[in-house]
This record gives sequence, structure tokens and C-alpha cells, in this order.
Amino acid sequence: MNLFSSEKNLWQLPDAELLYIPNFYTTEKADAYFDLLKKNIEWQQDDITLFGKTYPQPRLTALYADNNQPYSYSNIRMQPKAFTKTLLHIKTDIERESGHQFTSVLLNLYRDGSDSNGWHADNEKELGKRPVIASVSFGAERYFHFKHRSIKDQKHKLLLEHGSLLIMKGDMQHHWVHQIPKTKKAIGERINLTFRYINEKTEVPQPRFS
Repeated sequence: MNLFSSEKNLWQLPDAELLYIPNFYTTEKADAYFDLLKKNIEWQQDDITLFGKTYPQPRLTALYADNNQPYSYSNIRMQPKAFTKTLLHIKTDIERESGHQFTSVLLNLYRDGSDSNGWHADNEKELGKRPVIASVSFGAERYFHFKHRSIKDQKHKLLLEHGSLLIMKGDMQHHWVHQIPKTKKAIGERINLTFRYINEKTEVPQPRFS
């Protein structure tokens, strides 16, 4: 089910709020940002441990910030690099549109359809109780799936377009989970930037391995 169809869409969901802007950047601007990010970001591939087994994470990632606050998820602890000029330009655009400030950005590079991001919520302690997550997409279109944790008929998917902006607000990270699933279709590279505010006063937990 594609929930959005017009220029700028605010969708009220049970326990959540989504804003989707499909043409936040023009195609020309989005093309330029994709090329700059692909070339200049220091991409890395971490190992992820699930159920006692360790695998290469099925995508490349990077963390940038305006502070030294690390970010931990799925037993991975990332140390940020300083924002580049390109990331600061994008951050300023998103802050102006959203009315929220962000300190960090987690970047993902999906190299093809076999790269993915499994079901999860951005609910780490350092993000606070009701985090605002702003997600910008460049490159190949990919489906964003999201479902409510307890309301079984609340399952949706949204095609994230080149140059689009998705903002997740309210209690979404508490009541919903989301993913970028694998696809067998021949598909090109996609770069996704998820801007967030990390509370500097929060003690970031060390990752636990099993």
C-alpha cells in the first residue's frame, strides 16, 4: 500500500506521524549529491552478530556528527567523523523544512538489491523517548516497509524516491518497526542519510556480544 501521492504528505498513523516529500531535491541536485556522497564519504562494512553468529553487515555505513558522541546499534558501536560541507548543506535544508535540529547522520550505501536493513526501530537510549528521524534518499528507488508492533493490520510500504525526504515523528520508534528488504530485481546503488539528534548527556551503552 502506497500511502502518499502528492507533493507533500503528512500521514497520521496510530501512535506515529510521517511526513513524506517525494521531490525534496530536484533530480539534478539529487544526482550531484549522490555522486559527491559516493565518492567522498568514508564508507565501512562492519560485522553484525545475530543469534551467536557473525556476518558482514549487508550494506556499507558511515557516521558523521558535529560532536564526538558515538552511536551504538545491533552490537555495533560507531565513532563519528566531522560533518563534511556536503552533509552540512543537506542538514541545513532538512532542519529548515522540519523545524528540528540534528547532531548526527547515519549513512547507508545499498550496493544492489541484496543489500538490506532488517526489521528494527531507531529507539536507542541516546536518541531520547520520542526521536525525530529525517531520512533522505539518493539513487535507486527502494521500498520502505513499516508495521505496528501490536496492531496487526497496520502494515504499509512506501517507495522512497531519488531526492525524497521522509520524516518519522511522534511515538513511531516506540510502536513501529521498519525495514528496507532485499529484492531480486536488478537495481542500482542507493544512498540513504538518516539524520538524528543524539543526547550528549546520555551514557551510551557498550555493545554486548553473544
